[in-house]
Amino acid sequence: MAEAIGWLKRAQDSGTDRGVAYGAPFGADFDLSYPETTGYICQTFVELERDTGDADLLSRAVQMGDWEIRIQMPSGSVMGGTYRETGQTPAVFNTGMVLLGWSALIKRTGAERFKQAARRAADWLVDIQEPFGDWVRGRSRFAMDGPGVYRVMVAWGLCEAGIVLGEERYIEAALRSAQFCLSRQHPNGWLADCCLSDPRRPLLHTLAYAMQGLISVGRLTGRLDIIAGGQRLADAQLRIMNPDGYLPGRQDSSFAPAVKWACPTGTAQTSIVWSELLALTGDDRYRVAVARANRWLMAHHDIRNPDPRLRGGIFQPARRCAARSSARFGAPRLALRRASLR
Repeated sequence: MAEAIGWLKRAQDSGTDRGVAYGAPFGADFDLSYPETTGYICQTFVELERDTGDADLLSRAVQMGDWEIRIQMPSGSVMGGTYRETGQTPAVFNTGMVLLGWSALIKRTGAERFKQAARRAADWLVDIQEPFGDWVRGRSRFAMDGPGVYRVMVAWGLCEAGIVLGEERYIEAALRSAQFCLSRQHPNGWLADCCLSDPRRPLLHTLAYAMQGLISVGRLTGRLDIIAGGQRLADAQLRIMNPDGYLPGRQDSSFAPAVKWACPTGTAQTSIVWSELLALTGDDRYRVAVARANRWLMAHHDIRNPDPRLRGGIFQPARRCAARSSARFGAPRLALRRASLR
């Protein structure tokens, strides 16, 4: 944990804007700051400060939140991709992820500037949401066309904002998104249209986004049926995990492995989901699964590299879980948050 947090701090300090870098290619410096991942790293730092009392973590989270305000688009949205001063386009998914950070800061600090930024972002998301619950407009240029049920993660950000701002319509929009996601679920738990690139063989990364979104919205609203949808998908992962903690990086509609490689990001997200379900249910199966998944992740976590750009990061294999051609190191959010996929 200490090395992972240290990597995140160095990724923030690598630039001058106080966002967190996208990643670090082998043999090169840190990338530009990435608004999306900075949003939920901000949330993570607020939570870590609460648990550890480390004031530096909260100070850094506030700096991240203020940077997100400075680069917020006139519409209230958050841009897609890494930060650039020109050629910016809005991204629904990124906006939801930054809402997680702003909402955490509102709960911790009560600062009016974070409330205003969150309200603008949430208003934009609600205004462009389709009546059936998905988002057709405002998609990142990095996402494929068609439905994307992984965007139920956006609903989590909306729901958090609705609670801290006292805006019922944000919560209602989150519930519409969750219902749309559930409408695409097969009886065995698999989700149709849950990938950035191949809806027939979705990434564990995007399947885990759907699990996280459903369980978080269900938990915040007391909707057991929504939690159950995420749990069905999470339980399917229990059944296919190897004893050493390996999970296939892509899976078909029967949850058979569609590739031979792993997606560290998705494994870490699934570990987070199982931890949530352990807290909700007390079912010891989830405790065992978390231990296995985390041991697998720790075996791929470089904590001794003399290069500070690499030490503390988790390797993202090229053309596997990552969207770019070069291998990179990613960042944890409690277990892991990737800084190399979008």
